[in-house]
Amino acid sequence: MKIEFQETTKDLAKRIDIHSRFGARDIDAWMLDLIQLQPGSTILDVGCGSGKQCFSYYDRLKGQAVITGGDVSEELLKQARDEDARRKSGLNFVTLDFNKPFEFTDNHFDFISCCFAIYYAENVPFTIGEMHRITQPGGRLFTTGPMPENKKIFYEIIQEATHKPIPPMPGSSRYASEFLSTIKSLYSKVEVHIFENPLTFESVEPYIEYTRASMSEDRKLWKSFFESKDDFEKIIASITEVAKRKLDQQGKLVMTKVVGGFLATK
Repeated sequence: MKIEFQETTKDLAKRIDIHSRFGARDIDAWMLDLIQLQPGSTILDVGCGSGKQCFSYYDRLKGQAVITGGDVSEELLKQARDEDARRKSGLNFVTLDFNKPFEFTDNHFDFISCCFAIYYAENVPFTIGEMHRITQPGGRLFTTGPMPENKKIFYEIIQEATHKPIPPMPGSSRYASEFLSTIKSLYSKVEVHIFENPLTFESVEPYIEYTRASMSEDRKLWKSFFESKDDFEKIIASITEVAKRKLDQQGKLVMTKVVGGFLATK
């Protein structure tokens, strides 16, 4: 499945900031408590972006691990390497495209993670197969992604404002089905954990900031909504009207992130 998608650093940073400011729970703390990393591990974070997860692993283990981050974006890898140099943490950041063979030997890593990225893989069996290949016997894979119930009010407001069907999202449309079934077919044990984080907006402005960052023209997933450049601002204006009306009626907007954490053992 070819994914027509291009994430931008600015959009991603905006959404992460809004999650931290308006969310009720910390997904990083939930994840670290769940995976229980062990000192001395060899760790790979696939789709590492600017290195957020890698640095959280380093901090949790107090540097007692060999940690590698891989990403296809050279811009994000540069940010990760710059932060690594500033912190003097000695992590390794490499170019990695999970749609191509991984340049690691078989049974190499104790722990592999892929957080909010894996569902953009074009060939699910291939990508999961490569992760399985480089996981040590007894080693683990941990992935996170949106479940079908994720952000219901977000999509409801867009649909009410545009009267258009929501295009299939690479995450919520196939993460809990295609990806989970493939992981189960390869790994000996798979646990499914659910994380729910309500984001509460008491004014419409930050909600619209989030919407812009999720629907910007750089995100090709929404391209069917925009026939011309003017369409983007027209749609945002319509969404703002609907969101304001709902906020006035309810006193707040609560958008709940529903995330699946799949913890698999080889």
